[in-house]
Amino acid sequence: MAYVIPVPSIPALPVAGTDDLFPVRRVYCVGRNYAAHAREMGADMTRRDLQDEAKQLRRPWELGKAADLSGPVGPLHPASDIGHPASGSITLSVDGAAKQKGDLSDMIWSVAEQVAYLSSYFELFPGDVIFSGTPEGVGAVTQGQTLSAAIEGLGEIRLRVV
Repeated sequence: MAYVIPVPSIPALPVAGTDDLFPVRRVYCVGRNYAAHAREMGADMTRRDLQDEAKQLRRPWELGKAADLSGPVGPLHPASDIGHPASGSITLSVDGAAKQKGDLSDMIWSVAEQVAYLSSYFELFPGDVIFSGTPEGVGAVTQGQTLSAAIEGLGEIRLRVV
């Protein structure tokens, strides 16, 4: 895998269909997990200015990847309810215009492979979240735009860039 960056975590995420919150312990980012996206850009939701500076200085990219509130997540769906999806449409629109469309089956490394890889470096615990990359179609977003992301069967999240 191209890189794995543990980033500061958010305190808790809602559990789908309940009023419960699940505490988040740590967030891991697995990069370049969609081949078309890796060819397209070589990275995902990133502060490119900070990432480029860090690359030039041969320093970690974390500052470019770990900006406050830069990792929006929808409600958690327990595996006991949904199983372990290996396919399903994943989409992103910006101000209503489709920008990214792919399928979970397009991932280079399956969820099981990502967990196995991370487990060889870190002891994973309940509450660890893995960001598994993004399909092709990335582009810059600007303040005031509205993003809408969905995974088939799991719902949609919307956010406004501030």
